[in-house]
Amino acid sequence: MHVRDVAASYYQSYSVVGLLAVVGVLFVGVAFGAGRLLRPVVPTPEKLLTYECGVDPVGDGWAHTQVRYYVYAFLYVIFAVDSIFLFPWATVFAAPGYGATTLVEMFIFLGFLTVGLLYAYKKGVLTWT
Repeated sequence: MHVRDVAASYYQSYSVVGLLAVVGVLFVGVAFGAGRLLRPVVPTPEKLLTYECGVDPVGDGWAHTQVRYYVYAFLYVIFAVDSIFLFPWATVFAAPGYGATTLVEMFIFLGFLTVGLLYAYKKGVLTWT
């Protein structure tokens, strides 16, 4: 097999991917264009109001939010990331040649999470008042 034949088949496979990307972009563009042309445009004062959860806006829109809810959200994200890393680790741990390395890496990872959890506990974040 010549180098030209290999290069031609290489570029031919990428041309198929490029053609599919162009077709996908055109499809999305035509869909958005058709939606813009076919939709009714009748602005009314009710349509221009801010809409949130079906409740009409009242007041000036300034509201105080408790910061502690964000802290709980961040703690949830930390433990969600922890679980996302633990499940693949459990599957790789049994593979031959990966046991000791993955065990050390996971203890380092869990150590960082434990330090973060202890810091949150020491700051009093984990108490619900």
